[in-house]
Amino acid sequence: MSFSIAGKTAIVTGAANGIGLAIARHFLAQGANVMCADIDEDRLIAEIGDAAQDEASNIRYFAGDLRQKLTIANLLSATIDAFDGVDILINASRQVAPCDPTVAKEDKVEYLLEQNLMTSLRMTQQVSKWMRANSKRDENPHAPVGSIVNLSSIASRRTHPSLMAFSISCAAVDQMTRSMAVALAPHGIRINGVAFGSVMSASLQDILTDHEEYRDEIIEKTPLGRIASATEVAETVQYLASEGSGFMTGQILTVDGGRTLVDPVRKPMH
Repeated sequence: MSFSIAGKTAIVTGAANGIGLAIARHFLAQGANVMCADIDEDRLIAEIGDAAQDEASNIRYFAGDLRQKLTIANLLSATIDAFDGVDILINASRQVAPCDPTVAKEDKVEYLLEQNLMTSLRMTQQVSKWMRANSKRDENPHAPVGSIVNLSSIASRRTHPSLMAFSISCAAVDQMTRSMAVALAPHGIRINGVAFGSVMSASLQDILTDHEEYRDEIIEKTPLGRIASATEVAETVQYLASEGSGFMTGQILTVDGGRTLVDPVRKPMH
């Protein structure tokens, strides 16, 4: 079974920076056609604008607010116009917003559910609808039609009051992944998730610049004793997007260096 995604067309949301950008670059290096989507047009242009100007290039970008259904429809149309279809959707657009869970107007729950859950759900609904309508399963009823990967976090399983809204949104994304996996399975569309721990993204680098002591705390709580690279997440996403994981659906793969295996309190037993 091959892990190749060469020649496949992927939409990657949240692709202007961080892990979304790392996934887009990794997929491009693996020979995929990549549509990079994000609300931050200036950052998209700065990161991939020159490459996207070449009509022979296999990378394009689309700027817009993916919380809007019309924007999602326009993104899908732009991808089909550029690459004649779509095989893979990577829902990597996610935001983290600290909150005070005891204050209703500051709990950020509705905001992050819209940002992290509903955007991924609507993207999944529209892209999978196109995949179903354009599949060739009449010729081969067991042929794979498409693969969708949702990015989540181990925050869905840990308790951090100041990250309550983010944790709730990640847990919702995980459950959406499982539910949609069952709904889409008869159509040959697989949907899986990646829940990761601390990854050396641009946002984490910014945090560590101001709080260097946080690096030691992360490493101390991670059995593998280091922080993951964005490429390691991208390679896991590639596995789930490829036919190498062809009998997997509805699964949430954890990429955290063993962090969720350890009791965060670490009290000695008596």
